[in-house]
Amino acid sequence: MDFRVSEGQRELAEGIRSMLAGRLPLERIRAREGEERVIDADDWAGLGDTGVFALTLPEPAGTGLALADAAVVFEELGRALVPGPLVGTFLAASRDLVPGAAEGRAMVGVLASSDGGPPWLVEHLSSLHAVFFLPGGGVGGGRSLMTTIRDASIARRVAAPLDPLTPLWQLSELPAPLTLDDPDHELFRDGAILTAALQVGHAVETLELAVAYAKEREQFGKPIGSFQAIQHLCADMLVRAEVARAAVHAAACLADAPDVLEAEAAAAGSTPFAWQQRAVAGAKLLADEAAITNARVAIQVHGGMGYTWEVPLHLHLKRSRVLATTFGTSAYLSSLLGGLLGPTRA
Repeated sequence: MDFRVSEGQRELAEGIRSMLAGRLPLERIRAREGEERVIDADDWAGLGDTGVFALTLPEPAGTGLALADAAVVFEELGRALVPGPLVGTFLAASRDLVPGAAEGRAMVGVLASSDGGPPWLVEHLSSLHAVFFLPGGGVGGGRSLMTTIRDASIARRVAAPLDPLTPLWQLSELPAPLTLDDPDHELFRDGAILTAALQVGHAVETLELAVAYAKEREQFGKPIGSFQAIQHLCADMLVRAEVARAAVHAAACLADAPDVLEAEAAAAGSTPFAWQQRAVAGAKLLADEAAITNARVAIQVHGGMGYTWEVPLHLHLKRSRVLATTFGTSAYLSSLLGGLLGPTRA
């Protein structure tokens, strides 16, 4: 199996990057910092028109691409700091669970905390049509649940969320939850992979911002990028980002190829489900670490400038920390991996 990014995937990434630069430039996104709705319906529909949420749907409803291709797109969404319930809406569209999700006419969220609750922390609640509560997040008793949101008055908005582009609400009750047909927890699997892809985007973007600044900023008459200490910091950032990207694409490729997954699991004396869990948990852990650590190091490279509100590095750091709480915290994923790396399973 070839885990490398193909030429077609590079072209896909460039197309999405160009669209986002024109439709959702950073200055436009930042203009809504701290607001209750950080992306308007027209921009969300624009993402739907581009096919962001229907990537894996068969033609003509979608583009018929694989989850690995979707991971490439979500990496670009992370790089551009695109706000909103991207992963939940994609999951709803990919399984036709919420009308209008594929076209960008509906927003669907996912539980934003690993706490069993109540109350639960839910992102973008006032914009949502539905919310997924997935196992692995401590709720649902192992079942995948969905509830339709019709009245945000049952929730309380968090006054000062960590990420000013990720508004949060405390939800104290679960209105009429519906149990989804998801016996193999594929919703959690795909959501974790795409969330990890967003994190790779943050890791790559903060690396590029650090390198660009190191080329421009001068100390003692020469760019700081010529100093070995800065070079080492940037080299480590590159390694973290590329290792995380490889792990995310490997997990996505396994999800796309069940026959390969079955063969690899059999060769390892494991089960396909456990082998996929191992790949996904490892990818999410590496991506979370790469995103958070690279953002912190990029701030260090920027020196005093890195700590100012105007420089967007703090937004990447804050978003990365928020994403690290969904689809498994580091503690949950590390525990899961520890169990999977124990005695082989027949």
